[in-house]
Amino acid sequence: MPNSRRLSRTPAFWLVAAAMLLLTFAAAAPSPLYVVYQAAWGFSSGTLTVVFAVYAVFLLLALTTVGRLSDFLGRKPLLYGSLLLEAAAMLLFTGADGVGTLLVARAVQGFATGAATGALSAALVDLQPQRSPGLGALINGAASTLGLAVGAFGSGLLVQYGPAPRVLVFALLAAGFLLAAAALSLIPETVERRPGALLALVPRARVPRAARRAFAAASPALIAVWSLGGLYLSLGPSLAVGVLHLHNHLVGGLVVTTMTAGGTLGSLLLRGRPARTALRAGTVALALGVLGTLAALEARDTPLFFVMTAVAGLGFGATFLGALSGIAPLAAPAERAELFAAVYVLSYLAFSAPAVAAGFAAPHLGLLPTTTLYGAAVACLALLALAMTAVTAVTGTARAAKAPSGAVR
Repeated sequence: MPNSRRLSRTPAFWLVAAAMLLLTFAAAAPSPLYVVYQAAWGFSSGTLTVVFAVYAVFLLLALTTVGRLSDFLGRKPLLYGSLLLEAAAMLLFTGADGVGTLLVARAVQGFATGAATGALSAALVDLQPQRSPGLGALINGAASTLGLAVGAFGSGLLVQYGPAPRVLVFALLAAGFLLAAAALSLIPETVERRPGALLALVPRARVPRAARRAFAAASPALIAVWSLGGLYLSLGPSLAVGVLHLHNHLVGGLVVTTMTAGGTLGSLLLRGRPARTALRAGTVALALGVLGTLAALEARDTPLFFVMTAVAGLGFGATFLGALSGIAPLAAPAERAELFAAVYVLSYLAFSAPAVAAGFAAPHLGLLPTTTLYGAAVACLALLALAMTAVTAVTGTARAAKAPSGAVR
């Protein structure tokens, strides 16, 4: 393609950012529909959470295999393929007539999202404006939670007030992905093709020795935030219907939106602060928000529920930011891909497995008791992360005091 038909660096950057926003919008789009599918086809909450979790399993599979291919084949081929696959997943949703189709659609969507995430994240860093060197990292973090927030709200709005509630949102998203794939042909390619693509398909996830102590200290925080995210995206609308008796699907979408929008705000507010500061503030807000949310559910207090969900969301964003900020600098550049793969593995297992367990427990224990146990566990993990942060700070100070003068710290 002639250079005259390619976008310059800044417009190309924002086009890639828009594609990432669309990708995360689609990730949250099915959440308000889960209760609709459940009512139409009569499956259990356990099955509902399996439909939710299969997305995370296939996303993780793609991240740890094809996620690095754009470093060898170029950004654009991976983006074309993954966005076209996303469009195919949306079309599968439009024709869904049972749980089997939903599982296939979520699996295809998860794999496509995982394949696109690495290429989009790298392209944002490649194309970020030279006057804003940190903009790519900021958009990488904020677009994820912002897209989830907008996706849940937009989907809930279309499901409640639009025609063909099980079709319209996915038909629009399919068209959006096709347009995005066509538009991305205008961005410049930032990577030259090189050998090694087959070797890149071998899954790699490892925590470098220098980062192991910090990774262990941050693990409870990572598990807490992504377990909470899994609960809200899978069973959040069910809580609105079954506990708060809010049968409007837009309100069900707002449950997810409130938490994820709070996550975006939390990461923005703590951006640039020391990792320990973000982690401490985040874990406190996370624990308080979760416990307050449980109290609101017990009292059937809808306004308090949304307020405390927002507080938990702030904690989500700040905690995740602090955990990543504390881990990432400890790995050498050649070790970062494997380190982030380990972070992804832990995070997406926490995102999916506890939600599935809650889904199968709910019919036996009840939705509210199950949510109470789940939330209490998340709050305990947040407080454990807070305690481990304090311990590592004290031991780090002690080691620094004992180090010989002039030693590298």
